[in-house]
Amino acid sequence: MLSISVIRKSVLSALVILFTVTGCKKTNKEEIAKNASLSFTVNGTYNGTLTYKNLSGSPLIKINTTEPLNTTSLNQISWKASDGAIVNTNATLSSDGKSLEITPKVDLLSFTNYQLTIPASLETQSGGKVINPLIINLQTGLDGKDKFSRISDDELLTLIQKQTFKYFWDFAYPNSGLARERNTSGDIVTTGGSGFGIMSIIVGINRNFITKSEGLARLQKITSFLKGTDKFHGAFPHWINGNTGKVQPFSAKDNGADLVETSFLIEGLLVARQYFNGNDAAELALRNDINQLYSNVEWDWFRKGGEEKLYWHWSSDYNWDINLQVKGWNEALMVYVLAASSTTHTIPKSVYEMGWAANGSMKNGNTYYGVTLPLGSANGGPLFFEHYSLMAINPNGLTDAYANYEIQAKAHSKINYNYCVANPLNFAGYSADCWGLTASDINGGYIASSPNNDKGYIAPTAAVSSIPYTPEESLKAIRFFYYKLGDKVWGDYGFKDAFSLNDPWFASSYLAIDQGPQIVMIENYRTGLIWDLFMSCPEVKAGLTKLGFQSPKI
Repeated sequence: MLSISVIRKSVLSALVILFTVTGCKKTNKEEIAKNASLSFTVNGTYNGTLTYKNLSGSPLIKINTTEPLNTTSLNQISWKASDGAIVNTNATLSSDGKSLEITPKVDLLSFTNYQLTIPASLETQSGGKVINPLIINLQTGLDGKDKFSRISDDELLTLIQKQTFKYFWDFAYPNSGLARERNTSGDIVTTGGSGFGIMSIIVGINRNFITKSEGLARLQKITSFLKGTDKFHGAFPHWINGNTGKVQPFSAKDNGADLVETSFLIEGLLVARQYFNGNDAAELALRNDINQLYSNVEWDWFRKGGEEKLYWHWSSDYNWDINLQVKGWNEALMVYVLAASSTTHTIPKSVYEMGWAANGSMKNGNTYYGVTLPLGSANGGPLFFEHYSLMAINPNGLTDAYANYEIQAKAHSKINYNYCVANPLNFAGYSADCWGLTASDINGGYIASSPNNDKGYIAPTAAVSSIPYTPEESLKAIRFFYYKLGDKVWGDYGFKDAFSLNDPWFASSYLAIDQGPQIVMIENYRTGLIWDLFMSCPEVKAGLTKLGFQSPKI
């Protein structure tokens, strides 16, 4: 709705009106209606288009016309948000009626699309029309205001852990206790994400979000359910029906074992086994169930007849058709560590050397954005490579023939950060406060974002889960996500999956594999709890040693 004020100059003039009457002849001429053409600026600028982005909450739109406007028709101008909400405005018409300035009465919402419509029905003072009506698209950007009251960094980290924990506690599938793949997955639960959820439960107990007895009861439900689910040579599928325990195909031929997802599930179970170390019957039974689930995984079967490598998938319907080798460097180091650590279906060191390390070809050694990267692809790839396995395997002081894994994790994280700060593709929002490229939802799909595959989407889990490696940089990002973008990216289960400030879009989704690392890696940064529990496993110590690793933790 327009609130209009008209500026007029007071002019004294002598009016001489002459009437000449000749019979009944009419001599005054009617005024000719004159149409008007429009031009405009937004905050003093015309960019050659009808679209203006990254605006403040109070933009100034100036409409210039070739003919004076009729004030009574100005109420036909409308300003609306994309959801139809009307923007109440102030409008000031110049003394000559040819310039109209329009501003919102109240600051516009951040990251919101609006349309200002100047219709053809707008009239000039002479009764003419507008010959070039306008629809101006206005998109606001960051308003810079805090969305929540400031608290200490320690309180903020606890809040993130507690809120995100709800995904695995409140939103777990009721019948099985396992984690749903995402917040819209219905009956589908995810094995790898459930492993992350199990580690989150241990953090939840340690942080007093739940009691130890509550956590134990949930783990008993989970292990009881897992014993009855579909398995393939002891390995679990990627997706399971959370009610029936039957395999839920992940893709056309992926309806059997997923060795990588299995490793993430066992990773979490072993952490729980080490935590519940009491001598009472319930904890003894839980440990026995976990040991059995681990022992039943035929890691050596996935050598496909004795090859010096492990394969990701096997299906009773499609056998080895997917034919995807588990090969480094990426998120799947845990597969080879657990396979080597198995007391029932182990692998020799040569499988690690030839399969995972590819006889050393996983080494990199090049410098990107001022940082030398020991392993992996150019610029490091998505950041989840340094999270999923290293949520439990402590990289600090961990070395083998191929790398120092503390240096690897820190280098990869710093390259990702430096890339976002440099922002070579000029995406809106990228900065020292807003960074982090990893696998996440995007507008209309899903992508494994990295410096080599950047579409302008930031995933909070990337920076948050890297906090053990880049504490200062991660805390800056955490503060920005929570305080400055909190009205858009903070919700029932912590930070939502991803966002883009380039063409503002904010996910409504939460994914188990993105929520879990935040809880666990914040805890590893604060206390090292999950690292300490996993590295205390005697078979893991033996397996790491067998593969040639050295660490003060083994």
